[in-house]
Amino acid sequence: MPRPFAQTPASRRDNMRAVRSRGNRSTEVRLRAAMVRRAIRGWTLHPREVFGVPDFFFKDCRVAIFVDGCFWHGCPRCGHVPKTNADYWAGKIGRNRARDKAVTEALTASAFSVVRFWECEIRTALPACVDRIAAEIASKRRQVKARTNASR
Repeated sequence: MPRPFAQTPASRRDNMRAVRSRGNRSTEVRLRAAMVRRAIRGWTLHPREVFGVPDFFFKDCRVAIFVDGCFWHGCPRCGHVPKTNADYWAGKIGRNRARDKAVTEALTASAFSVVRFWECEIRTALPACVDRIAAEIASKRRQVKARTNASR
């Protein structure tokens, strides 16, 4: 099988090797600040012990929140496939989307709630995103409390 970047110049290859994934930091910071302002507490950032490593995780009510970058995860509204090496990028974005779906299905099957946001949603509708998080957490906490009361 031919290597997708066999003809890449050495300078470009060295530059790309130096890039280290650090998540979608600016978007996550914006969401985190909004949750703090709304007094939403109790999350863990990027817990490695949770399948799929959500961006935010509420252990007490089993809510996983993911912030998906529009380019890397193929946002239907603003994501795109670059013209250069389009086959490689289409495959890469397709694999990311398939992984996202598998993670969501696995967590849901394990009684987790999964909330996903596009990067552009955080940028354009942050209050609505925070409202959605607050509602999901409140709903799950009510369920946990009801189960706890029923078992007494």
